[in-house]
Amino acid sequence: MAIDGVTFPVYMDNQSTTRVDPRVVQAMLPCWTENYGNAGSLHHALGEAAKNAIEESRAKIARSIGARAEEVIFTSGATESNNLAIRGVSLHPRNRRRHLVSALTEHHATLTPLRRLQQSGFDLTLLSVLPAGHAEAGRIELQQAEEAITDQTGLVSLMLANNEIGVIQPVSQIAHLAHQQGALVHCDATQAVGKMNLNVQDLGVDLMSFTAHKMYGPKGVGALYIRGGRPTVKLLPQIEGGGQEGGFRSGTLNVPGVVGFAEALTISLQELTAEQSRLRQLRGQLWKGLRRDMPELTLNGPDVERDEMRLPGNLNCSFPGFDGQTLQLNMPQLAISSGAACSSSQPEPSHVLGALGIDEDAIRSSLRFGLGRFNTSAEVEFACQHISDAMDRIKSML
Repeated sequence: MAIDGVTFPVYMDNQSTTRVDPRVVQAMLPCWTENYGNAGSLHHALGEAAKNAIEESRAKIARSIGARAEEVIFTSGATESNNLAIRGVSLHPRNRRRHLVSALTEHHATLTPLRRLQQSGFDLTLLSVLPAGHAEAGRIELQQAEEAITDQTGLVSLMLANNEIGVIQPVSQIAHLAHQQGALVHCDATQAVGKMNLNVQDLGVDLMSFTAHKMYGPKGVGALYIRGGRPTVKLLPQIEGGGQEGGFRSGTLNVPGVVGFAEALTISLQELTAEQSRLRQLRGQLWKGLRRDMPELTLNGPDVERDEMRLPGNLNCSFPGFDGQTLQLNMPQLAISSGAACSSSQPEPSHVLGALGIDEDAIRSSLRFGLGRFNTSAEVEFACQHISDAMDRIKSML
């Protein structure tokens, strides 16, 4: 349904997932109808064509992040990539270091494998972040990272851009500190690749996870960058079988997904500068519109005016006196999130907002807006009005 140029429901949950760009769909279609062979079946033409499509896509993705083709392997998504990086490094038989460093605000796809390793005898240090109200709320302080990383640290794992509050971490500086102690560095760049200028050489990381469905590509396909050269990154495979992907990740490759992944990333980077500017304008319009009807609204995360600190499409704020999930139920035509989408089945308040020192009532009153490629100014105006109407309805029932 569409009214006044706005199609319902209005989707503003692009940190959770994104709609697949029609141009990406077009690139994928031949892989289902023409080049549908198994990339491991090299004894016939269809298998060879599938293999060529995989390698062309691998090269495109590698170039896009400043890597070599042989440094990129494909997985089912960023969760698998994170697990392969964290568990693969830590559990490799030649790893003698038993200390791990990460942050309290990491995604559960990082925190859960880290805590499992802690239960099996590893030491784990989770860094705190700057508190709510600070212009750089959610950022890790370099001094704290430097004090935490020692000559016993085997791996430092940090996300580049946070999925809930959009804060961008100083990964390159922390990677430098880690390498001085001989530790490897893994970066969860799921929310960053395709949304900001990024080069693995500049970041200085040894491993980096990312996925297609956060950048208008298909679900079910991700990648792990594994730095080549010396010192060698030793990684214990977590899925074994046919020995695909250099033995790091066995399994039949998702040819349509990989091709779509490469096309999605290529488009995102071609349009990056203009898209960043457009999303910042839309976010500014949204923030201004929400505060127009609710001046007491509070921002969660870094200052929205600090472009270098926050993803351009992210806005997370608390609505004092309202429950976020109740607001959602009263806004059926607006798709947003009241916390990390991967954790929406869990009733606990957001661990990310809790790490900022925000009290539980404010956390439960929070909403996350993820603006993306297909959002418009008219949709932002609708969202502001729809939220205002929802608050009025809730107040009338009290």
